[in-house]
Amino acid sequence: MKRFVCTLVLAILLGSTAGAVRIKDISAFKGVRVNELIGYGLVVGLNGTGDREQTEFTVQSLTSMLGKLGIGVDPALVKVRNVAAVLVTAKLPPFAKIGSKVDVLVSSIGDARSLQGGTLVLTPLKGPNQKIYGIAQGPVLVGGYGAGGANTMTQRNHVTVGKITNGGVIEREVSFDFNDRKSLELVLNVPDFTTIKRVADVINGSVELGVALAKDSGSIAINVPETYFQKVVELVARIENLDVTPDAMAKVVLNERTGTLIIGENVRISTIAISHGNLTISIAEQPEVSQPNPLAQGKTTVTQSTQVKVEQEGSENQLMVVPMGVTIGDVVKALNALGVSPRDMIAIFQSIKAAGALQADLEII
Repeated sequence: MKRFVCTLVLAILLGSTAGAVRIKDISAFKGVRVNELIGYGLVVGLNGTGDREQTEFTVQSLTSMLGKLGIGVDPALVKVRNVAAVLVTAKLPPFAKIGSKVDVLVSSIGDARSLQGGTLVLTPLKGPNQKIYGIAQGPVLVGGYGAGGANTMTQRNHVTVGKITNGGVIEREVSFDFNDRKSLELVLNVPDFTTIKRVADVINGSVELGVALAKDSGSIAINVPETYFQKVVELVARIENLDVTPDAMAKVVLNERTGTLIIGENVRISTIAISHGNLTISIAEQPEVSQPNPLAQGKTTVTQSTQVKVEQEGSENQLMVVPMGVTIGDVVKALNALGVSPRDMIAIFQSIKAAGALQADLEII
């Protein structure tokens, strides 16, 4: 029977507030971004694993390419199995210069059985504006293999998608005048009011008071100080290497397929009792008063003693107690000890959330 793995994740996405990270790891400057490129091309040299004759666009593309090379061919007479039509995708990095090389991904769009051993012929790479920004060509490397006869085939991994390392060459730059800017905008990867305030405070304390102003939960406006005019790159390098302690909402992620439960550090659960089938969960808090000796000059304090009880009919473990300071992790450990299935676990946590006792977002993937 599957069991959920309880993991306390000290990361920004799941609510950690314990460790500092660099600003560059949780944000980016507006305008400094990757652009997506796409192209349509042909992979040739396949060992009989290319598109079939019924894939008309492959035949049309092949005859068109041969025509541009000065070879006239009747499409009706083209009967080849060593060519495959593909989509070619790549990422154009920010500030990429003409002649820079990028990796390209090649994906079959016809009925080819494999791209193993094939070569992508000259393919233009276009941006969303339909302008050509690069050219791709080269041998395709797939992460597997396939072999077979007329009716059977053995395949390992995915052989209709391949990669060409440094197979794309940049032919057009995306103009972005960085050093002449008088202002910048910093955008958080995960918007959060607490984090954005901390980032602005760190920048103001390190660079110059008042240069950074949080606009909303996701962005900061930064005025470039006079000392950094024409030296904006230096300012950016200084800002992105500053340390800040991020914050995020508490979150619980459940994956039924793998039986994994991920819990953020800030996740808390309130007093609640649940009955699920033959399973009963009780969570209770009992105030305890500590009264010091009259001569000790101490103060009376009240603390909360929390207990988790899990009962299941027909189980040898009729009662389990997790004392003091209950967290959702304590509940998971108790349920795991009883062998509760992933499906029941998900139903239980959904019920806890619906009752308002789970002080966190619940995401099921």
